[in-house]
Amino acid sequence: MQFYTIGQAARLLGVSPDTARRWADAGRVVTHRDEGGRRLIEGKDLAVFSVELAKGGGSGSGGEEDASYTSVRNAFPGIVTAVKLGDVAAQVEIQAGPHRLVSLLTREAVEELGLEVGMEATARVKSTNVHIDRV
Repeated sequence: MQFYTIGQAARLLGVSPDTARRWADAGRVVTHRDEGGRRLIEGKDLAVFSVELAKGGGSGSGGEEDASYTSVRNAFPGIVTAVKLGDVAAQVEIQAGPHRLVSLLTREAVEELGLEVGMEATARVKSTNVHIDRV
């Protein structure tokens, strides 16, 4: 059976160890103590909690409400500089520092996200092949 420390769980959930500790203190995620007194979270409990969190449970802590949970590592936070809507497709441009990124997506996605020129957004770049390694 796999167990995770608070720090490992925080990394997997994309939050700070302090946030994960507060969730454990509040009973949002079940912990057990090992022989050394460290709090551990059983892998199955962490998996259930992560799904609940993704479904809209929110972070429940100040400062991290806007955190994104994603597997994409190449993130470019910036500002939307152009939105071109077609009947079905759309083109969105983001200026992220010196980088101009252009994304083609559905019009429906642009409308759901409420993307407009001048708002903050993050462009995430991911390859089409995904490999998962077990640690």
